[in-house]
This record gives sequence, C-alpha cells and structure tokens, in this order.
Amino acid sequence: MAPNIHHIPLVPTTIEDARIRVAILGTGMMGQEHISYILGYSDEVRIDFLCDPFENSLTEARRLIMDSPYHEPKFLSNEEELLASAGQIDLLVIASPNYMHTPTLLRWGVHDITILCEKPVSVSQDQHDELIAASKLPEWNARLWTAMEYRYIPAIAKLLSLLPEIGELKMVTIRENRYPFLHKIGEWNRDRAKTGDTLVEKCCHFFDLFRLITGKEVDLSKVRALAQRGINYGHEENQFDVPIIDSAYVTMPFHGEDGRCNTVGCLELCMFAEGSRHQEEIIVTGSKGRLEAYLPENKVFMYQRPNMEKWQDRSIPPPKSSVHEQVFDCSNVKDIHGIADDIPTHGGYHYCSTAVEWYYLLAAVRKYRDGSNFQPHVSLSDGLKAVEIGIQATSTLADGMVSDCRDM
Repeated sequence: MAPNIHHIPLVPTTIEDARIRVAILGTGMMGQEHISYILGYSDEVRIDFLCDPFENSLTEARRLIMDSPYHEPKFLSNEEELLASAGQIDLLVIASPNYMHTPTLLRWGVHDITILCEKPVSVSQDQHDELIAASKLPEWNARLWTAMEYRYIPAIAKLLSLLPEIGELKMVTIRENRYPFLHKIGEWNRDRAKTGDTLVEKCCHFFDLFRLITGKEVDLSKVRALAQRGINYGHEENQFDVPIIDSAYVTMPFHGEDGRCNTVGCLELCMFAEGSRHQEEIIVTGSKGRLEAYLPENKVFMYQRPNMEKWQDRSIPPPKSSVHEQVFDCSNVKDIHGIADDIPTHGGYHYCSTAVEWYYLLAAVRKYRDGSNFQPHVSLSDGLKAVEIGIQATSTLADGMVSDCRDM
C-alpha cells in the first residue's frame, strides 16, 4: 500500500513540536495500514517508535516511512524497550497478534496514555475477565479506543444514518463471503488458542456492528451456532489437532430495556467463497422498510414497504411500482461522514475506514488535551461485549453443532 505523503501541510520546524507522539507495537499488515494513514496526518501526529520482534515486518515499516520527512522513529525489536519510553508516548497503537492484546493492555494500562487497540481486545474468557478486573483498579490510567474500523466503512456508515427511515428494527443479517485467512508469522491465526477461534478473531467486528445497528444487547444465553471446520488449510504442512472454523451460522436475539426480544440477528460466515460478488452484505429489515449494504460495491439500497393505497389487491404480489427504492452511492468517503477536511487515502484495505477512524480518534485526543473527557467511539466495554458474543457462540458448538470436514 502506498504511503500518504502527499497534500500534507508543512510541519512547523520550531523547537516546540506539539504533535501527538505515536508508538506502534506490531508492524505487520494492520500496523502498516495504520502507518500509511498516519503519514496523511503528519501535521498532527509524529511516529516516534516502531516496535516488532520480526525484522521483516520492521523492514517493511521502514520502507513505508523512509520517504516522509516528518517522522524519525526509533526502530525497536523488544516491547520492554518500548515500555521504558512510555513517558515519551502520547498514543500507543497495539497491532500485535491477537493473543497478545490483553497482556499488552495489562502492562500499559497503568500509564497515563491513550491506546488504540486492534480487535479483539481478548481471545478467551480468562483474558476477558482479567481485563475487566484490571480496568476497574485505581491504578488503571490508560484511555482506550478499541479499533473497530468496520463502523466507518462508507456503506455501513450510510446504512446506520438511514435506520430511522425503516421503522422499528426486526431483523439484522450480516453475511461475509471471503477467502481463507491470510498467512501470518508463525501461523498464529490458525491456532484456536491464540485467536479464540474464528467467531472471536474475525467476527467480533460483526458482533460489534449488530450491537451498533440495533442499539441493544444480545441475550447471550440464547445465542446459537452451527459451524464447519477442516475445509481450508488441509494442504499446509503444519496442522493443528483441531482446525479453526471455516464457516458458520450464528443466530442471536436482542433485548431492549424492557427485557423483551423484538429483534433477531443472523451472522453467516463463509471463508471459502473466493470470487463471490459481494464480500460483505448487511441487511436490516424494519417494520416500514429495508436497508441493504453491499461491499465492495459500496452501495446502500433502501426499500419502503407499500401502504394499503399502493397495494390494494392483497391476493396478488405487490406491483413493482408500489415499492419505493432508493440507491445511495457511498464512494465519496468525506461526503458520507460529513468531513470537510482532507483525509488520507490509499488503495489498501477496509475502504478507507481506518482513515476515518483516525480522524475521529485524533479529534478525541485533541479534546482531551484541551481539558475535556476522553470519549472513544468504541470503548473497552464495547470491545469486550463483541468478544463475549463470539465466545458464547463458539461455546455452543460443544453440543455437537460443528462438522469437522476432515472426516468426510
């Protein structure tokens, strides 16, 4: 992915550099994506530390940043070295392998620092509980923003803005049709102990969206799942005794403040669907209409249900003219989010949503510097609740609701 070094205002070269001092822990794929977008905010942010134990990842990070005159980071291979410099860091980005997120948060949470932690914030019930307990201690000083960039994908953001148009929400379906997990160093993303399995590692993004769309909490005791394992990765040399989940259906009811369930959700995941027309689909149906968001098409379709006047003869299907359709092209990120300022772009992943995430994160940091409370869009609690749904869905598979396709 190309670094964002164009259209950047000249950074003042005064002795007093008031930019936000950033350290990135983990310079693999996601770390590099964050670097690329930070380069587009060089008038506000400077990267002072890049840390990763793997030289190849640091080399790639160095390549991304070498042409930018606004950043002179120290390259470290040991987190202990980085931790020793905590007092020189305003904002830490945690983009290390998933199983390391909770231990890292426990080490850094005692410092007066802002943290952007990639999802998931934990991968097991033990990590989840440990993180909750630590965050309640008086010595916890960190301000945490959980990275859930899917919230800012243009088509998803547009769908969220249109929810009032379709009445009371009744059904939410999220479908992902994609390729298998990409290769990671040490194949940690094939190891259930290091990921919490696919419904935690991958799907916490979607469980976060379910909560965001409905504005309600999932009744965890009634979450159910069906899944398949052993379809992908069989050709690889290093095999785990139990392979990670390759496909799944997860159903869940949502309850409001009155405790009643009047909204249901369904997640469909297929990790062997290369070439599918849509990689992600989000369909929300309300009492008055329906919203459909499609990616990478980046469009939202809104349908209004016909009233009695437009569909008078109920013995036949409704006339096509009676259903009102609107199509929203979401290719202009700034228009969708109402952002007047320039934001960085590149041809990387996540439809430029990480740039929008950084836009709002930096605004929150500026407000905190000016004396306001730090208000993350996605709190530690939000991150943990998304993980809870994934853990619960995975636990229901212990009842025999999973097929190991290696046996077929």
